[in-house]
Amino acid sequence: MHLLSGELIIPKDAPDDLIRAAGGVVTRFVLGGRVEVACIYREARGDWTFPKGKLEEGETFEQGALREVYEEIGMKCGIVRFIGMTNYTHRKGKPKIVAYYLMNVDDGEFAPNEEVDVLVWLPLEHVRSHLTWDRDQELFDLVMEMPEVRALAS
Repeated sequence: MHLLSGELIIPKDAPDDLIRAAGGVVTRFVLGGRVEVACIYREARGDWTFPKGKLEEGETFEQGALREVYEEIGMKCGIVRFIGMTNYTHRKGKPKIVAYYLMNVDDGEFAPNEEVDVLVWLPLEHVRSHLTWDRDQELFDLVMEMPEVRALAS
């Protein structure tokens, strides 16, 4: 994958059945200047993860990430910066890539829905151990290395 002027470019030789998805590591500030991160639980998958989902036709990764976060957790967010990508084989055997963005909550409120059963806000130091998937933990390690997050974590 390549990052060019904030937009991801998929190589021309990518598999035809590649699933493209995007999501967010969503943050909020709480009293005392602390930062918390949204982790979601999906009963259907039995996992703790970050909100994400498949891109719609013609959608950029950024647009898809903002839409999916809103659909899954009911919160409008602003993108702070691109974090990175995960890639893995989808449960149906297709290759999947997910572009993630660090986001701040602007407005909204969570309500359980078809895809997400529970949302918890966790302090930075508890997020990694709460996540089910190694790929999400590795992604969160990238978040914790970002200067703007490291400053908040100390």
